Amino acid sequence: MAVDVSSEIVIRRPMEAVAAYAADPDRAPEWYVNIQSVDWLTEPPLRVGSRVAFVAHFLGRTLRYTYEITHYEPAHRLVMRTTEGPFPMETIYSWSPEEECATRMTLRNRGQPAGFARILAPFLALAMRRANRHDLKRLRRILETRGV
Repeated sequence: MAVDVSSEIVIRRPMEAVAAYAADPDRAPEWYVNIQSVDWLTEPPLRVGSRVAFVAHFLGRTLRYTYEITHYEPAHRLVMRTTEGPFPMETIYSWSPEEECATRMTLRNRGQPAGFARILAPFLALAMRRANRHDLKRLRRILETRGV
């Protein structure tokens, strides 16, 4: 069973500011509650072909995975895919103007669990949806209150 989770939020900040912050891997531990650390495997800045390693804590487990950037259109769309790990995943960020000085951000995760994770796919989807909603709310709080 495939997992496909999409969440969105409106952030009262300009699209360029929201996208620049959210697309910066070094900022991920600030707004993703589960991400503990980030390590660039290629030289910054972010571009197609960039590889970034993450260490996360999810559902009681420490996960190590590497994303490769497969599409990057600054301030509009970012697509990255895991290049290793037990749960191949694609993560897509998209940003669109909502109203004056506001941005709609969509966060989508989709993948095909393998092995034992396949049995847990429905539970994984629910947990991912809950985590994504929480992370997007945290991102909004950071950007709207700190004005980063």
